[in-house]
Amino acid sequence: MESDLRKAPKVVVVGGGPVGLIAAIELIRYGLQPVVLEAKSEIAWSSRAICISRRSLEILDRIGAGAAFKAKALPWSRGRTFHRDRLVFKLDMPYAPGDRHAPFVNIQQFYTEQFLLDALRTAAGADIRWSSRVTALHQDADGVTLSVSGPEGAYDLRADWVVAADGGRSTVRDQMGLTMKGTAYESRYLTADIQVEGATRPVERNVWFDSPANPGSTVILHVQPDNVWRIDYQLRDDEDSEEAQREENVRARLQAQLDMMGVRAPWRVVWKSVYKALALSLDEYRHRRVLFAGDAAHLVPIFGVRGLNSGIDDAHNLGWKLAMVARGEAPDALLDSYSYERRRATRENHEQATKSTWFMSPPTPGFQLMRDAVLSLAAEHEWASGLINPRQSSAHVYDDSPIVQPDAAPLDVDVQPGQTLPNAPLQSGGHLQGALPERKFALLLFADVLADPACVSALLGACEACGVPLEPVLIGSEHALGSIPGAQHVRCIIDADGSLAERFAARQFPAYLVRPDEHVAARLPDPSPESLRAACDVALGRRPAARRLEAAMASTALGPGLGQDGLERVFEAISCSSVGGDAKISAFLARLSLLLAERLGDTQAVLSCIVTAREAG
Repeated sequence: MESDLRKAPKVVVVGGGPVGLIAAIELIRYGLQPVVLEAKSEIAWSSRAICISRRSLEILDRIGAGAAFKAKALPWSRGRTFHRDRLVFKLDMPYAPGDRHAPFVNIQQFYTEQFLLDALRTAAGADIRWSSRVTALHQDADGVTLSVSGPEGAYDLRADWVVAADGGRSTVRDQMGLTMKGTAYESRYLTADIQVEGATRPVERNVWFDSPANPGSTVILHVQPDNVWRIDYQLRDDEDSEEAQREENVRARLQAQLDMMGVRAPWRVVWKSVYKALALSLDEYRHRRVLFAGDAAHLVPIFGVRGLNSGIDDAHNLGWKLAMVARGEAPDALLDSYSYERRRATRENHEQATKSTWFMSPPTPGFQLMRDAVLSLAAEHEWASGLINPRQSSAHVYDDSPIVQPDAAPLDVDVQPGQTLPNAPLQSGGHLQGALPERKFALLLFADVLADPACVSALLGACEACGVPLEPVLIGSEHALGSIPGAQHVRCIIDADGSLAERFAARQFPAYLVRPDEHVAARLPDPSPESLRAACDVALGRRPAARRLEAAMASTALGPGLGQDGLERVFEAISCSSVGGDAKISAFLARLSLLLAERLGDTQAVLSCIVTAREAG
């Protein structure tokens, strides 16, 4: 075995899928030159993950890949859910005319990988090695040695850090003897992409429970570019997966669904696979000098489209932290915050996806009974249709992170520590995130509130003395900005009508420290050079933040039951308590329990009754 004679990279990224490519692009943005190792010989030519969230699109904008997605992807914000042939729920996500992005877009994953590969090549600085598989890995105090099998033979590759983004069957994870923990659901879906000639359909999320074309199971439909439709249908428990994937069986099931929808156009299958919902995660995403991201770190059920989107968030969260540590600009502890923040995001993803999985693919007869009760009531009772909510992916809030400085403000203030900076439209054109400095922390200063020019000047000077790549951004009316000496040399955002100041509660918090990943690191009620330096120290992991939400993180368990409220808790409790018996009586009692719970409006009283009834049985 030979050693790689080229200069050892600071970072090796294992995995050339979307998460690995984004991680590499992020590192290049910060001046590093990573090596990317990908076992495949080229990008994967299958559609797989197709729904990209608004938050992911913001990240793609920041890394220079957004334009390609905007030109090709199909935006959507609505959906319809049917029980048999009755409409029982309408999904209508917020989407205002001034928004930079729709809540979601649909696009095949091979386009995602190609656009990211193009962005990686444009950024210049990465060495991507195809057909290169990691066969062994060894860590020591100073770095990691990877044994690689490539087209030119086997060699050793040395790096300071490794990002393991090599998917659900991660070789790095296996080499390190790590296993993911959580829940594997038994229900299976056949996923098929079909190309439909000449037919058009609204770009929205469609779901049929107990579809007339697929009785007893669930069907999901999404429209993709190039006249390709994604259709997922649930397999029966007694169906053999191999038999279900035979071309004639797939065509028969799909044709029945299309006939039910009134589609008469010719079509062909372009890709198919069988999927099982998994809610799994590593206990930690940092293992000394190896950091796990995407499916290598966690697996999330498809319901709510959190899989790829959570991986994109991982890469964006990790990129700036790893770059600053690798360049010696931040202490090693900053990388611990990556695992802390993204583990919490996984817990939230698993909680929401588990609720969706309970509904989409009931894991027990009790859940099936309650799901059917909700569906039978939903067409006439809006409160019941709320339980059908698919809980789509949304941006995470790192409000208890050790590198986010908490404050004691009321919870109803719009922009809080740990949140993603809202990508609000600007009066001068563009959007707020696009006005931030690249690859740096940003200090937002609301000039109309900070009326003392001397105070603003002191803060501007402190930005250069905090030991952090930090750039100020002045926000305010033209009059306020014009009164600040040297403002012409600083990034400025016109807020003539004060809408941004109002949204940010600037009278309470005239200064905001924003991280390079667009999350708010701190709000400063009385900004000064001293309070800014203290906030920067927390944001870089030089000292921990005061922990405001210890109780929320006391449990590290993954799975159902976290933070449920109201009718959802009743739904779960009855589902777990339901037993077999006469089908009609059971269905009646399930509907009656939901109606009574809603009428009483006292969740705790209903839960107590359920416990009493269960114990009496």
